[in-house]
Amino acid sequence: MCRAKINLLLALMFCVAMVSGAASTPNSVVWDVRTDRVTVDVRGEALWPLLEDIAHQTGWHIFVEPDTARKVDVKFKDLPSGEALRKLLGDLNFAFVPKTNEASQLYVFKTTMQNATRRVLDANAVAKAGPPRHMTNELIVKLKPGANIDAIAASVGARVIGRDDKLGIYRLQFDSEADMEAALAKLKSNSDVASVDYNYFYDVPMKPQPAANATASQNKLTLDDSKPNDPCHPIVAVIDTQVQSLGNQLDQFVMKPVSVVGNDIAAPDGLTHGTAMVNAVLDAINQSSGGHTAVKILPVVVYDSGEQTTTWNVALGVQAAVNNGATVLNMSLGGAGDSAVLDDIIQQALAKGIVIFAAAGNQPVSTPTYPAAIPGVNAVTALGVPGQLASYANYGSFVSMALPGANVVHQGSQAYVVQGTSTSTAYASGVAAGTKGVDCQPWSQIESSMQQKFPVPQKN
Repeated sequence: MCRAKINLLLALMFCVAMVSGAASTPNSVVWDVRTDRVTVDVRGEALWPLLEDIAHQTGWHIFVEPDTARKVDVKFKDLPSGEALRKLLGDLNFAFVPKTNEASQLYVFKTTMQNATRRVLDANAVAKAGPPRHMTNELIVKLKPGANIDAIAASVGARVIGRDDKLGIYRLQFDSEADMEAALAKLKSNSDVASVDYNYFYDVPMKPQPAANATASQNKLTLDDSKPNDPCHPIVAVIDTQVQSLGNQLDQFVMKPVSVVGNDIAAPDGLTHGTAMVNAVLDAINQSSGGHTAVKILPVVVYDSGEQTTTWNVALGVQAAVNNGATVLNMSLGGAGDSAVLDDIIQQALAKGIVIFAAAGNQPVSTPTYPAAIPGVNAVTALGVPGQLASYANYGSFVSMALPGANVVHQGSQAYVVQGTSTSTAYASGVAAGTKGVDCQPWSQIESSMQQKFPVPQKN
């Protein structure tokens, strides 16, 4: 088991396995994922290129405390990965955070793990990221008024497995990927079809991590319920995973959840991403409203028990939020696929005066993330320290504001740290909603003021 001195984050650390199996040559680092063994022969190599090599071989997301330096001069053969890391990193501290549905994380630091904010990029992995992932046998179709989905589905050999006749959108399933691709071409030329696209996957949300010696802010927000349904007191829809009880008198701000994935999802262990986002929204409302507000939170569940979601669920979630009176949409989620069907639903919401904040992504690259990059949506990225983008944060011309990317949340007796542009987005939604509740400024004025107050730093 790997050792690390930790001041803020994570008491739980494990060693992991790694990749490749060739014989060692001078200035080489070789990991073998099958045996959890490492062979190294390096002479005077700087820390940064060494960690780039490790990131490339392992697929880990590696974060380093800025200005951390070390010359590595070591040779060994066939050591377990934990012992190998200790030899490679010497007197530097490190913490390894294993993941199941996403890349594991390695933090390297001199002082505290919290200060390990600079991301080591594997350029090869970024270049090989490939096209957006989607369901291999599904399409989403929007029909023109009066068109018959059952007849159209039959004409292309599809089954209708999801439908919203009011919106005119449908989820089609095929027997194979080849059948789906053939149908896609036919549907694009069908005069009754307004739009058709893949059912894209969204990124798995960054999991809140258990933290040692972390202190959450004390939110003493009080509820003013004297003016129900007042348009100056927004309803913020948090379109996300399940939301658990918040405690500390904060549950009174949370409305009955709406789910588009069913209500039989098993209660998860630990803190859910949705709960962390609601906490961040309420923290920002507390700070921007003076601690007194009538703003309410509407949880909209679009992720299944495995924390997976697709364009179809997100589109239904947006519409469910609108149907239930939301005036602010917090979309601390995203993916690489741009769906014309979701674009249309988003534009309909914006046309009703609904304000939308969405996460820019945690890659960090300048390529667009959706729905953040949809015109009219406020795309939010993360600050690591004031005036500086977080090492993991996406950037680019589509990003409109940058807010802090970390928060500490208590669930029961356990503290958790959650970081990412999702947290920044939740802060932005809370600032907007809290500000609206104070003096009922027009949304356009609030958005413009936020873009000036929370500018996006230039990428170094």
